[in-house]
Amino acid sequence: MEVIDNLAHDVVRYDFDTAEAYQAVVRVFADGEFEEFYEPISDPLISDYLAQRAQAAKEYRSPAVPPQLYRRIRAQLPLAPNMTKAEFIPTHAFRFVQVLGEFFPRHRIVLSDFYTLPDTVPNAVDAPVVQTRFDGSMVPCDTYLVQPGWFDIFFPTNFELLQQLYIATCRKPTVSAVLGQVQVCTQREFALQNADLPQTATRSGENPMVDFYENNKFLLS
Repeated sequence: MEVIDNLAHDVVRYDFDTAEAYQAVVRVFADGEFEEFYEPISDPLISDYLAQRAQAAKEYRSPAVPPQLYRRIRAQLPLAPNMTKAEFIPTHAFRFVQVLGEFFPRHRIVLSDFYTLPDTVPNAVDAPVVQTRFDGSMVPCDTYLVQPGWFDIFFPTNFELLQQLYIATCRKPTVSAVLGQVQVCTQREFALQNADLPQTATRSGENPMVDFYENNKFLLS
């Protein structure tokens, strides 16, 4: 539980005209300042992820890429941007799935984490929460370009997309016949089906396993 939210992500943006993806690169200056710029994709893990996503989740379209008609109209406006907003892609969660499929082909997994989070970095898809403690309180930040070691960074997970990538990577037909279906469910659905609820109820009648953690989901295989 709460493992994949801390796995590293990469940032991409898309060309407004062609929807071609570009990878983010961060330049670090001698004085500790950061600068983000974009270049054609050369990272093989990003390329593998985007290719597998396009193949495994054919109906998925990045929310960062507006419909083509909108892009055409936007291009006619003065000072129109040439790139979309950013998308944080779960490249290392994808690599984790690849390792499971390659080295543990008959595994089963129970994976749980956040699927939505408050106070994420604005104007980006699947953006993380970046926060630090100041004067006894947690303070959210509006950028991921922060000094290492001083900030807590964690991401929401698109479990339905992860499910499709997981099936395509780990579930060959012969394995699926033996191990069965891959499911996604909410925390509440999982608890109602699997928890010993009388043992987790409080004296007030509340049951944290059912009533709390509403922003959690499970991937079950």
